[in-house]
Amino acid sequence: SGSSDPYCVVKVDNEVVARTATVWKSLNPFWGEEYTLRLPCGFRSLAIYVLDEDTIGQDDVIGKVSLSRRQISAEPRGVDGWLSLAPVDPDEEVQGEIHLELQVPEQGHPRVLRCHLIEARDLAPRDLSGTSDPFARVSCCGHTLETAVIKKTRFPRWDEVLEFEVAEGELGEAVLSVEVWDWDIVGKNDFLGQVEFPLDTIRTDPTKGWFQLLPFPSTTKDHGGQLGALRLAVRLVEDRVLPPPYYQPLIQLLTEPILCPGQPPDGTALAVLEEVTSGESRQDVATKLVKIFLGQGLAVPLLDYLTTRELARTTDPNTLFRSNSLASKSVEQFMKVVGLPYLHEVLKPVVNRIFEEKKYVELDPGKMELSRSRRRRFRRRISFKGSLSEARVRESSLELLKGYLGDIIDAIAGSVEKCPLLMRVAFKQLRRRVEERFPSAQHEEVRYFSISGFLFLRFFAPAVLTPKLFSLREQHADPRTGRTLLLLAK
Repeated sequence: SGSSDPYCVVKVDNEVVARTATVWKSLNPFWGEEYTLRLPCGFRSLAIYVLDEDTIGQDDVIGKVSLSRRQISAEPRGVDGWLSLAPVDPDEEVQGEIHLELQVPEQGHPRVLRCHLIEARDLAPRDLSGTSDPFARVSCCGHTLETAVIKKTRFPRWDEVLEFEVAEGELGEAVLSVEVWDWDIVGKNDFLGQVEFPLDTIRTDPTKGWFQLLPFPSTTKDHGGQLGALRLAVRLVEDRVLPPPYYQPLIQLLTEPILCPGQPPDGTALAVLEEVTSGESRQDVATKLVKIFLGQGLAVPLLDYLTTRELARTTDPNTLFRSNSLASKSVEQFMKVVGLPYLHEVLKPVVNRIFEEKKYVELDPGKMELSRSRRRRFRRRISFKGSLSEARVRESSLELLKGYLGDIIDAIAGSVEKCPLLMRVAFKQLRRRVEERFPSAQHEEVRYFSISGFLFLRFFAPAVLTPKLFSLREQHADPRTGRTLLLLAK
């Protein structure tokens, strides 16, 4: 069809930790998915693979982006931008560890290098059965020995000792190489990983333990973006979490203007935090503030404090809460934390029906490609009665949109009793503050707009537009359904 059905797989040290939804029939997919991964302190690399989902047979690998821990750590604000996809070489796609014991005796002529291959674990599957037939190949000073083949496993146990005679002059420069391969009865054996040890380190200190299998040194050339590029934002945050008593002074400082409201408003910690928070970090700060104050049972007073300060700075009610201020972001995060189950209960039935019905909806004449192609195809058949005109498509689309939108509005309007109590209390307080700030009759509707701006523009409408990001659906919408959702959200 000239397109793909792409999805991404995220790997940390060759272990799959996440998979995005599939975007159907697209060479320019948008995922917009965010993952927070809890990583071990010693992780080495992050890789994102782009694959094409196939109904029959294995999915095709389009390319990958690899980032080492050092690359990510070197950017304090994170890696953010378009990164070219690199081709995937099977010899580089290794995983797992090998358990070895290496020893060179201090005495003896010639010296005998003793290599005890104990076992391996979590090897890459190379056979259709999801396993491999692994064996180890050990090379040193021009000599090569191999272990037995262990069939159909990714966790082989050899428990074999291989010995090499090493001349005294070779100990300083020689390298012991241990490679693991998947044995195939037909065709070439598949590479599973390798590890190398300089002999002079083994001589001074016997080596034993689990060692990470590594790929062959890469010879892949830069394909100059021929495989496409991936827009990616990755940030590494290392948090040291202390026992709760250590945080009490900070919590006391943040909650002080709410628990003791008599202080000068501009000198409080919250006021200072609001002033120094930049646009790009505002959402992070708002998320953490909401969680802290929810834990203290003070989320509603926090929102009241922030929105009151913003009201005091606003002179034109038409611009109220339209910017991405700390107050707006805090209310938005509060609704997501407190109201997500409520959102699901209200929207899920209608959203599921839209996904299942896959109706064709379009109001823009310039986008009505289906009707245009039909008219061109049957232009010479004047008597053909089945061709669709723009007017008919528009009329049908308008009817469908009215039906879907009516169901959504009815579901929202009928859900008052299901709306979380905390949200209702917060919005009641917001309405009172807006009435105090804009009391004149000409601004009577502002009290409603201030609430609907949050409830619809920052809560219901985004969830209708991208249900996957609000966990309403497991997959992103196909292009036709996505267009319907976009028109509904508008």
